[in-house]
Amino acid sequence: MLIAILIGAGLGFMFGKLPGLIIGAMLGYWVARRLVRRVVVSKLSQMQGQFLDSTFAVMGCICKADGHVSGDELRVVEALFERLRLNEAQRESAKAAFERGKADDFDLDAELATVRRVTGGQRALLQVFLQVQLSAIAADGELHPAEHEMLLRVARGLGCSEAEIEQIEAMLRGGQQQAGGGATTQQALTDAYRVLGVEADASDAELKRTYRRLMSQNHPDKLAGKGLPESMREMAETRTQEISNAYDLIKKSREANA
Repeated sequence: MLIAILIGAGLGFMFGKLPGLIIGAMLGYWVARRLVRRVVVSKLSQMQGQFLDSTFAVMGCICKADGHVSGDELRVVEALFERLRLNEAQRESAKAAFERGKADDFDLDAELATVRRVTGGQRALLQVFLQVQLSAIAADGELHPAEHEMLLRVARGLGCSEAEIEQIEAMLRGGQQQAGGGATTQQALTDAYRVLGVEADASDAELKRTYRRLMSQNHPDKLAGKGLPESMREMAETRTQEISNAYDLIKKSREANA
Protein backbone atom coordinates (compact mmCIF):
# COMPACT_ATOMS: atom_id res chain seq x y z
CA MET A 1 0.00 0.00 0.00
CA LEU A 2 2.86 2.37 0.84
CA ILE A 3 4.42 1.83 -2.59
CA ALA A 4 1.13 2.74 -4.31
CA ILE A 5 0.88 5.91 -2.22
CA LEU A 6 4.46 6.89 -3.08
CA ILE A 7 3.94 6.23 -6.78
CA GLY A 8 0.72 8.25 -6.76
CA ALA A 9 2.40 11.06 -4.87
CA GLY A 10 5.39 11.07 -7.25
CA LEU A 11 3.23 11.19 -10.36
CA GLY A 12 1.04 13.87 -8.81
CA PHE A 13 4.07 16.01 -7.96
CA MET A 14 5.39 15.70 -11.53
CA PHE A 15 2.16 17.09 -12.97
CA GLY A 16 0.88 19.36 -10.21
CA LYS A 17 3.65 20.11 -7.73
CA LEU A 18 2.48 20.14 -4.09
CA PRO A 19 -1.30 20.00 -4.76
CA GLY A 20 -0.70 17.22 -7.25
CA LEU A 21 1.43 15.36 -4.72
CA ILE A 22 -1.41 15.41 -2.17
CA ILE A 23 -4.06 14.38 -4.70
CA GLY A 24 -1.79 11.69 -6.16
CA ALA A 25 -1.06 10.24 -2.70
CA MET A 26 -4.79 10.10 -1.94
CA LEU A 27 -5.54 8.38 -5.25
CA GLY A 28 -2.70 5.92 -4.66
CA TYR A 29 -4.10 5.07 -1.23
CA TRP A 30 -7.61 4.60 -2.67
CA VAL A 31 -6.40 2.30 -5.47
CA ALA A 32 -4.21 0.27 -3.11
CA ARG A 33 -7.02 -0.16 -0.62
CA ARG A 34 -9.40 -1.46 -3.28
CA LEU A 35 -6.78 -3.91 -4.56
CA VAL A 36 -6.02 -5.21 -1.06
CA ARG A 37 -9.73 -5.65 -0.33
CA ARG A 38 -10.20 -7.54 -3.60
CA VAL A 39 -7.29 -9.87 -2.81
CA VAL A 40 -8.57 -10.51 0.73
CA VAL A 41 -12.10 -11.29 -0.49
CA SER A 42 -10.75 -13.60 -3.20
CA LYS A 43 -8.51 -15.44 -0.73
CA LEU A 44 -11.34 -15.83 1.78
CA SER A 45 -13.62 -17.21 -0.95
CA GLN A 46 -10.98 -19.76 -1.92
CA MET A 47 -10.55 -20.79 1.72
CA GLN A 48 -14.28 -21.26 2.18
CA GLY A 49 -14.56 -23.30 -1.02
CA GLN A 50 -11.69 -25.57 0.03
CA PHE A 51 -13.14 -25.98 3.54
CA LEU A 52 -16.47 -27.13 2.11
CA ASP A 53 -14.81 -29.44 -0.43
CA SER A 54 -12.63 -31.07 2.23
CA THR A 55 -15.61 -31.43 4.56
CA PHE A 56 -17.44 -33.72 2.14
CA ALA A 57 -14.32 -35.54 0.95
CA VAL A 58 -13.43 -36.53 4.52
CA MET A 59 -17.09 -37.37 5.16
CA GLY A 60 -17.04 -39.81 2.25
CA CYS A 61 -13.94 -41.46 3.70
CA ILE A 62 -15.46 -41.77 7.20
CA CYS A 63 -18.78 -43.12 5.91
CA LYS A 64 -16.93 -45.86 4.03
CA ALA A 65 -14.83 -46.79 7.07
CA ASP A 66 -17.06 -49.79 7.85
CA GLY A 67 -16.61 -51.14 4.31
CA HIS A 68 -19.55 -49.54 2.52
CA VAL A 69 -21.74 -46.46 2.40
CA SER A 70 -25.30 -47.33 3.38
CA GLY A 71 -28.47 -45.85 1.96
CA ASP A 72 -29.15 -44.25 5.33
CA GLU A 73 -25.77 -42.51 5.24
CA LEU A 74 -26.43 -41.23 1.73
CA ARG A 75 -29.77 -39.84 2.86
CA VAL A 76 -28.02 -38.15 5.78
CA VAL A 77 -25.57 -36.50 3.38
CA GLU A 78 -28.45 -35.34 1.18
CA ALA A 79 -30.19 -33.92 4.27
CA LEU A 80 -26.99 -32.10 5.12
CA PHE A 81 -27.11 -30.43 1.72
CA GLU A 82 -30.50 -29.07 2.72
CA ARG A 83 -29.37 -28.01 6.17
CA LEU A 84 -26.38 -26.16 4.74
CA ARG A 85 -28.61 -24.61 2.06
CA LEU A 86 -26.18 -25.48 -0.72
CA ASN A 87 -27.04 -24.18 -4.18
CA GLU A 88 -27.00 -26.47 -7.20
CA ALA A 89 -23.34 -25.81 -8.07
CA GLN A 90 -22.27 -26.34 -4.46
CA ARG A 91 -24.24 -29.58 -4.27
CA GLU A 92 -22.57 -30.97 -7.36
CA SER A 93 -19.17 -29.99 -5.99
CA ALA A 94 -20.00 -31.56 -2.61
CA LYS A 95 -21.17 -34.81 -4.27
CA ALA A 96 -17.95 -34.98 -6.31
CA ALA A 97 -15.90 -34.40 -3.15
CA PHE A 98 -17.85 -37.12 -1.30
CA GLU A 99 -17.18 -39.58 -4.14
CA ARG A 100 -13.50 -38.59 -4.09
CA GLY A 101 -13.36 -39.38 -0.38
CA LYS A 102 -14.94 -42.81 -0.94
CA ALA A 103 -12.26 -43.83 -3.45
CA ASP A 104 -9.75 -46.51 -2.40
CA ASP A 105 -6.83 -44.26 -3.30
CA PHE A 106 -8.08 -41.26 -1.29
CA ASP A 107 -5.21 -39.71 0.67
CA LEU A 108 -6.84 -38.79 3.98
CA ASP A 109 -3.66 -37.50 5.57
CA ALA A 110 -3.00 -35.13 2.68
CA GLU A 111 -6.59 -33.87 2.84
CA LEU A 112 -6.31 -33.20 6.57
CA ALA A 113 -3.05 -31.35 5.98
CA THR A 114 -4.96 -29.16 3.51
CA VAL A 115 -7.63 -28.46 6.12
CA ARG A 116 -4.98 -27.48 8.67
CA ARG A 117 -3.39 -25.17 6.11
CA VAL A 118 -6.56 -23.35 5.00
CA THR A 119 -7.78 -22.94 8.58
CA GLY A 120 -4.41 -21.87 9.91
CA GLY A 121 -4.85 -24.52 12.59
CA GLN A 122 -7.52 -22.43 14.35
CA ARG A 123 -9.18 -24.61 16.96
CA ALA A 124 -12.71 -23.26 16.59
CA LEU A 125 -12.75 -23.87 12.82
CA LEU A 126 -11.29 -27.36 13.20
CA GLN A 127 -13.91 -28.20 15.83
CA VAL A 128 -16.73 -27.07 13.53
CA PHE A 129 -15.21 -29.32 10.85
CA LEU A 130 -15.33 -32.26 13.27
CA GLN A 131 -18.83 -31.31 14.41
CA VAL A 132 -20.13 -31.57 10.83
CA GLN A 133 -18.46 -34.99 10.42
CA LEU A 134 -19.89 -36.36 13.65
CA SER A 135 -23.37 -34.94 13.13
CA ALA A 136 -23.48 -36.56 9.69
CA ILE A 137 -22.37 -40.07 10.64
CA ALA A 138 -24.36 -40.13 13.91
CA ALA A 139 -27.58 -38.74 12.45
CA ASP A 140 -29.03 -42.24 11.90
CA GLY A 141 -28.61 -43.01 15.61
CA GLU A 142 -25.69 -45.40 15.08
CA LEU A 143 -21.95 -44.88 15.20
CA HIS A 144 -20.09 -47.91 13.87
CA PRO A 145 -16.83 -48.66 15.77
CA ALA A 146 -14.85 -48.41 12.54
CA GLU A 147 -16.38 -44.98 11.86
CA HIS A 148 -15.54 -43.84 15.37
CA GLU A 149 -11.93 -45.01 14.93
CA MET A 150 -11.75 -43.14 11.64
CA LEU A 151 -13.18 -40.05 13.32
CA LEU A 152 -10.45 -40.25 15.97
CA ARG A 153 -7.87 -40.55 13.21
CA VAL A 154 -9.32 -37.43 11.58
CA ALA A 155 -9.21 -35.59 14.90
CA ARG A 156 -5.58 -36.55 15.45
CA GLY A 157 -4.75 -35.56 11.87
CA LEU A 158 -6.21 -32.13 12.53
CA GLY A 159 -4.23 -31.82 15.76
CA CYS A 160 -7.35 -32.23 17.93
CA SER A 161 -7.64 -34.44 20.98
CA GLU A 162 -10.07 -37.19 21.91
CA ALA A 163 -11.37 -34.82 24.58
CA GLU A 164 -12.47 -32.44 21.81
CA ILE A 165 -14.39 -35.30 20.18
CA GLU A 166 -16.07 -35.94 23.53
CA GLN A 167 -16.91 -32.23 23.74
CA ILE A 168 -18.64 -32.33 20.35
CA GLU A 169 -20.46 -35.55 21.24
CA ALA A 170 -21.68 -33.86 24.43
CA MET A 171 -22.92 -30.90 22.37
CA LEU A 172 -24.87 -33.21 20.08
CA ARG A 173 -26.45 -35.02 23.03
CA GLY A 174 -27.36 -31.66 24.54
CA GLY A 175 -29.06 -30.60 21.33
CA GLN A 176 -31.01 -33.85 21.18
CA GLN A 177 -32.17 -33.40 24.79
CA GLN A 178 -33.28 -29.84 24.05
CA ALA A 179 -35.22 -31.01 21.00
CA GLY A 180 -36.81 -33.84 22.97
CA GLY A 181 -37.53 -31.73 26.02
CA GLY A 182 -35.75 -34.24 28.26
CA ALA A 183 -35.40 -33.58 31.97
CA THR A 184 -32.10 -32.50 33.46
CA THR A 185 -30.02 -35.55 34.44
CA GLN A 186 -26.58 -36.18 35.88
CA GLN A 187 -25.45 -37.15 32.38
CA ALA A 188 -26.64 -33.79 31.06
CA LEU A 189 -24.66 -32.00 33.77
CA THR A 190 -21.57 -34.09 33.04
CA ASP A 191 -21.96 -33.27 29.35
CA ALA A 192 -22.30 -29.56 30.20
CA TYR A 193 -18.89 -29.59 31.86
CA ARG A 194 -17.45 -31.43 28.85
CA VAL A 195 -18.90 -28.84 26.47
CA LEU A 196 -17.11 -26.07 28.37
CA GLY A 197 -13.99 -28.19 28.85
CA VAL A 198 -13.75 -27.60 32.62
CA GLU A 199 -13.76 -29.88 35.63
CA ALA A 200 -16.79 -30.09 37.91
CA ASP A 201 -14.80 -28.50 40.75
CA ALA A 202 -13.84 -25.40 38.70
CA SER A 203 -14.53 -22.11 40.46
CA ASP A 204 -17.39 -19.87 39.36
CA ALA A 205 -14.84 -17.31 38.14
CA GLU A 206 -12.99 -19.90 36.04
CA LEU A 207 -16.30 -21.15 34.66
CA LYS A 208 -17.33 -17.65 33.58
CA ARG A 209 -13.91 -16.92 31.99
CA THR A 210 -14.05 -20.16 30.02
CA TYR A 211 -17.61 -19.50 28.89
CA ARG A 212 -16.79 -15.99 27.66
CA ARG A 213 -13.65 -17.19 25.87
CA LEU A 214 -15.54 -19.98 24.09
CA MET A 215 -18.36 -17.65 23.06
CA SER A 216 -15.83 -15.19 21.64
CA GLN A 217 -13.81 -17.85 19.80
CA ASN A 218 -16.91 -19.48 18.30
CA HIS A 219 -18.85 -16.36 17.30
CA PRO A 220 -20.24 -17.05 13.78
CA ASP A 221 -19.09 -13.69 12.39
CA LYS A 222 -15.56 -14.25 13.67
CA LEU A 223 -15.44 -17.75 12.19
CA ALA A 224 -16.77 -16.49 8.84
CA GLY A 225 -13.95 -13.97 8.72
CA LYS A 226 -11.48 -16.81 9.27
CA GLY A 227 -12.76 -19.00 6.44
CA LEU A 228 -15.95 -20.74 7.61
CA PRO A 229 -18.37 -21.03 4.64
CA GLU A 230 -21.56 -19.03 5.03
CA SER A 231 -23.49 -22.27 4.49
CA MET A 232 -22.07 -23.56 7.79
CA ARG A 233 -23.12 -20.52 9.79
CA GLU A 234 -26.04 -22.45 11.29
CA MET A 235 -23.56 -25.04 12.60
CA ALA A 236 -21.59 -22.27 14.29
CA GLU A 237 -24.76 -20.77 15.74
CA THR A 238 -25.81 -24.18 17.08
CA ARG A 239 -22.36 -24.53 18.64
CA THR A 240 -22.60 -21.21 20.50
CA GLN A 241 -26.15 -22.08 21.61
CA GLU A 242 -24.94 -25.37 23.11
CA ILE A 243 -22.11 -23.54 24.89
CA SER A 244 -24.65 -21.11 26.32
CA ASN A 245 -27.03 -23.93 27.31
CA ALA A 246 -24.21 -25.78 29.07
CA TYR A 247 -23.21 -22.69 31.04
CA ASP A 248 -26.82 -22.01 32.07
CA LEU A 249 -27.33 -25.62 33.18
CA ILE A 250 -24.21 -25.58 35.34
CA LYS A 251 -25.15 -22.24 36.90
CA LYS A 252 -28.65 -23.45 37.76
CA SER A 253 -27.27 -26.65 39.25
CA ARG A 254 -24.80 -24.74 41.40
CA GLU A 255 -27.45 -22.28 42.56
CA ALA A 256 -29.79 -25.12 43.50
CA ASN A 257 -27.04 -26.81 45.53
CA ALA A 258 -25.75 -23.63 47.18
